[in-house]
Amino acid sequence: MSTPDLSDLRGCKVVFSGFHAPKLGVVETFTNAVMTIDDAGVITVIEPDGDLTGAIHLPEDWLLIPGLVDLHVHAPQYAQLGAALDEPLEDWLQKYTFPLEARFEDLSYADEVYSTLIEDMLAIGTTTALHFATIHVPATKRLAEICLAKGQRALVGKVAMDDPELCPPYYRDASPEEAIEGTREVIDFIRGLPNNDGMVHPVITPRFIPSCTDACLEGLGALAKATGAHVQSHVSESDWQHGFVQDRCGCSDAEAFKRFGLLRENAVFAHGTHLSESDMDLMVSHGAGVAHCPLSNAYFAGAVFPLRVALEKGLEVGFGSDISGGPSGSIWETARMGISAARILESGVDANTPAETRGTGDQRIDFKEAFFLATRGGADALGLPVGSFEIGMKLDALAIDPTRKEGTVRFWPEDTDLRKLEKMLYTVSKPNIVRVWTDGVRRV
Repeated sequence: MSTPDLSDLRGCKVVFSGFHAPKLGVVETFTNAVMTIDDAGVITVIEPDGDLTGAIHLPEDWLLIPGLVDLHVHAPQYAQLGAALDEPLEDWLQKYTFPLEARFEDLSYADEVYSTLIEDMLAIGTTTALHFATIHVPATKRLAEICLAKGQRALVGKVAMDDPELCPPYYRDASPEEAIEGTREVIDFIRGLPNNDGMVHPVITPRFIPSCTDACLEGLGALAKATGAHVQSHVSESDWQHGFVQDRCGCSDAEAFKRFGLLRENAVFAHGTHLSESDMDLMVSHGAGVAHCPLSNAYFAGAVFPLRVALEKGLEVGFGSDISGGPSGSIWETARMGISAARILESGVDANTPAETRGTGDQRIDFKEAFFLATRGGADALGLPVGSFEIGMKLDALAIDPTRKEGTVRFWPEDTDLRKLEKMLYTVSKPNIVRVWTDGVRRV
């Protein structure tokens, strides 16, 4: 039997089976449910036992889940993904990353890398991404255009980094004014893109506090207040970075971002492995969230993010691949590592320490929580209407075929619905992902 094309689900009634996680720790299963999508790609009806009249049926074996959300992507670093991971953070930036990002002054090179990145992310089900670009205004604009053209829901920011003490002369903003005005230009450009109806958003992007002067950070904070744009940066990522900010600012990263006016609603800060509980409370009170990047934390952070503590405090958290500090661009792999990292934090790692004192205790998350963080959790941190199958949400989704021989998912008759989701989270691979939609329009 041939597979239907299903190129455009807008204005359609669709019968499907699948899963979503509308709240932390809650997974709902759909079996032959009926979903109606309007002409703008918004879900208007969702019924477990709806009227099938006139409906399009997804193939019986397919499982529909919300699109994945990646809260931390260094888009230009896709060119070195899976390489250059042999140095500590402060040396890695100078030796590998700044020279690579400087190449994006060449717009043709930027076009090639960014086009490949967005196509590859969509192909593995990442329908929403929060992107750092580079300091280059033209290349940042081009990344926004590519996201819009290829249909990835995206937030795109020109990187601001002007401090001559830590930024090399060949790759930095010439002044605080240049960093701020370049950011303003990108914001205006993205908001003025034709046919950009909420698909691509601008984001104010100080690289991190060590790379920016106080004047730059203050100006960006004022720009955030004036424009209402999203904010992203790094927070308390490593011993070096955390200590640097303490020495320079006399306070923690979170406190410094508050001082500069950058700790805001729907601002997302990556890593947070060295956040104190009071830092987390401060972020919660300001509506800011964390991009949890367990893969790259293993290489650069020197610590495990206390995810369970953050969630219990009500901090908005989603997963970030951290291309290329993380060696995989897959949120599937990131979620798997997130589960593992929490278990490692709970149980500890040093066999020479008695088992009862080796770990921190009661830190684990399960597959249901990881599924939430990879979908609705990331969307909530950004304040975007995606991540679950509910009325008023945009239909960003992917269909998974667990029967594909070339795939890696294997179900057995005794598998319950939840066990199928668990297996899917741990074992799905690219061949299993057979359709990807954003705004109800097929992208893969």
